[in-house]
Amino acid sequence: MGLVSVRLLIPPIFYFGYRQNHLKPGMREIHSLSLKNDHSASKMEKSDESSRRNFLKQASFLSVSAISAPAMLEDWPLASDVKAGEHFTFLFQGDSITDGNRSRDTDWNHVLGHGYAYLIAAKLWYQYPPKGFHFINRGVSGNQITDLNLRWQHDTLSLKPDLVSILIGANDTINAVYGNKNSTVSSFENDYHELLNQTRQQLPGVELVICEPFILPVGKVKERWDDFHREISGRQHITKRLAGEFKATYVPLQDSFNKVAAKYPPDSYWLWDGIHPMPNGHELIAIEWRKQVNKRLKFIG
Repeated sequence: MGLVSVRLLIPPIFYFGYRQNHLKPGMREIHSLSLKNDHSASKMEKSDESSRRNFLKQASFLSVSAISAPAMLEDWPLASDVKAGEHFTFLFQGDSITDGNRSRDTDWNHVLGHGYAYLIAAKLWYQYPPKGFHFINRGVSGNQITDLNLRWQHDTLSLKPDLVSILIGANDTINAVYGNKNSTVSSFENDYHELLNQTRQQLPGVELVICEPFILPVGKVKERWDDFHREISGRQHITKRLAGEFKATYVPLQDSFNKVAAKYPPDSYWLWDGIHPMPNGHELIAIEWRKQVNKRLKFIG
């Protein structure tokens, strides 16, 4: 009887536990797990009947192992896909929507916050462990575009990420509505342009992702809807235009929130105060972000 070989590709599911040396600097690389064949040559020389029984036992064991693995792991990247995007660093910048109440320490229960940045990182870390991705959240609650400019060198450029994702404009809109004369659409454009230009000069190969700011008519936003809509619309047009100018990936979000809120009201189910997302709102952002970024970064598509 000829030797029958049975092979099962089992994804490295044990990589999900965080280790302190997972992120730069001083990162220890993630290594692939492999199945080792522990059958000795003497066992292969047994009688046909014995070989048949061994084969059936092995097939049964492998079947149980396959059933135990989550069904979604069927999409695990093949070996030929692993090289692209190895050790890629994703940096998220913005205001409280990005901040997500993140910690400022190394507590990996909280360091990425509890918003869309966390959801994106969780999905990609889970799906592509061999790539050794890095995720950094530098969103700061209350920030406007001027605040980003002030800390851009320290919190972005000095980190030398491979991708910078920006979601800003909510606080600029709020301040404009409530009378801050310095928070104009024109100043928002100038500051944003300066920030992006500085990024292109110092990190010419970086992938830029610009997310559209958004609102829904809830609470105080609804009370002054015309003012809020006017101010956010101006900043939305600017973000889209700047994305084209700087060859950035643009993530449209307002239309997505409009559609889901119309289909599954009330609006507060998605943005609890008209500005800050509910957990499901953060999931919507994460889905739209991955959909657009996947078009540029084929290794996560």
